[in-house]
Formats: sequence, C-alpha cells, structure tokens
Amino acid sequence: MNTSETHTFRQIARAIDHLTANFRQQPSLADLAERANLSEFHFQRLFTEWAGVSPKKFGQYLTLEHAKQQLRKGAPLAEVAYESGLSGTGRLHDLFVSIEGVTPGQFKQLGAGLVLQYGVFDSPFGRYVLGAINDRIAVLHFLEEGQLPETILTAAWPGVTLRAEPEAVRPLAVQVFPAPGNTISGKSLPVLLRGSAFQLKVWEALLKIPEGQLRSYDQIADAIGQPTASRAVGTAIGSNPVGYLIPCHRVIKKTGLFGGYRWGMSRKQAMLGWEAARTGADYGTY
Repeated sequence: MNTSETHTFRQIARAIDHLTANFRQQPSLADLAERANLSEFHFQRLFTEWAGVSPKKFGQYLTLEHAKQQLRKGAPLAEVAYESGLSGTGRLHDLFVSIEGVTPGQFKQLGAGLVLQYGVFDSPFGRYVLGAINDRIAVLHFLEEGQLPETILTAAWPGVTLRAEPEAVRPLAVQVFPAPGNTISGKSLPVLLRGSAFQLKVWEALLKIPEGQLRSYDQIADAIGQPTASRAVGTAIGSNPVGYLIPCHRVIKKTGLFGGYRWGMSRKQAMLGWEAARTGADYGTY
C-alpha cells in the first residue's frame, strides 16, 4: 500500500458517506463524483478499481434491506460450523488468526516490562498504526488526521516501552493487507490481546464471522452462551484493539442499521461493501 491508495480511500469515503445517507434517493454518478472532487469518468474508474464493483452496486450493499437479508441468512454462530462460511474467496485471514491473552500478571502490570514495536502503514481504508509485542499483533488502529500513534499505543498498553521500528513489523502488515494481486501466505497471524475473559470470548466469536457476512449483537451474545448480554457484547466489540483483523465491522444492529464503529462509520461501510464485492456475496436483485 502507498499514500496514493490512502488518498484514494479518502476520496471514496466522501462518496460513501453521501451514498449511505441518501441511498433511497439513488444519488447519480455525477453527484457522487462531485463529492469525491473527481470527474465522472475518473470517479467511476477509480471507485470500481477500489471496490471491485460499480458505485451503483456498492450502494446496494449498503441498503437497510440488504443488511436485513444478511442477518436473516446468518444463523447464530453457535449453530454454524466454523469452516462452513470460509470456503471459496472469502477465507482471507479468518483461518489464520490465533488469539492469545496476556498472563494475569501482565494484565495487572498493564504491559510493564514489555517492548512494543510499531510502524505506520497505508491500507485500502486509510493509514493505520500497527503495534507488535514479541512478533504478535497487539494493536491495529486506523488513524485520523492529527492523531499521534504513540498516544494510541500507550492508551492500549500503558506500561510498555515503545520502539518505532516499522521494518520489524512490516512483515505482519503485509499479511494483514496484502498488496493487490497477492494472497496471504497461510502463515498464522498471532494476536496478543489484553482484555477480560468476557472480552476475549467476544473477540474470538468475531473471528468466526465469515468475510462478506454480518451478525447482530444479539447473535454474538447467543454464540458465547450469554443471550442477555448484548449490551455488554457491544461494549466489548467497541473496545476491540485490533481493527479489521478482528472483524468488529461485521457486527450491526438487529434492525439492519449499521450502528457505530470505533474508527468511523464511513470506514465501516467501506469495509462491508468492499468485502461483499470481493466475496461475491449474493444480496438479491434490486
């Protein structure tokens, strides 16, 4: 990834914001192109290169009715075999991410005595900081303009020693967001998380949501055996420290509304539409 691709996401994100807010009015190509400050021809080409589908098709992926269809299709995770939704093109990271929790002692010490290496990289969804402890991903946080990576990392791991060593963590970044045309290696991506037992259980459940599919907070609560804990599930999802890789963006409200997202709604919508296009998810005809 490079900074031009990050700039492309920013342009596309402006159009996605407008498309999502006004999908019932079916904004024209000219209107969307204007939002992105591009000509119609350039916008159509750029958007299709980025998403893999036309702006019109992408807009269909973002409608309330499509989201409801996805939720109806998705049985509770407890009733779905882990592999069943991961065949074909939608496998990506899901089979290769292994979660490890810190020891009780490390949890209590807030990371004191640990070294966190980090770097800032570009992705299809903007710039992000990636932090790793002993070659295990500990933080993946998308950056907004003016945000300091160090502030984010110390908030997640208050006691760690920070070392800006982008080349040391670049191999992990390449696995998270492979270059266009490349596939991931199949090598396990270890993730080290600092959280309560409940949070770890929720984050593990998120990994079982196949790419291109959606689940509700209630369905996640059912999946972890705590059907009345949907509000607590939402809180745990909102505190996920490893964006995209642990796919909290695939959880929406049971009404079909997308709900909030720690790294911004346009980014969540971009991820969902992008994944739906890549997996060829069948959302029906409109």
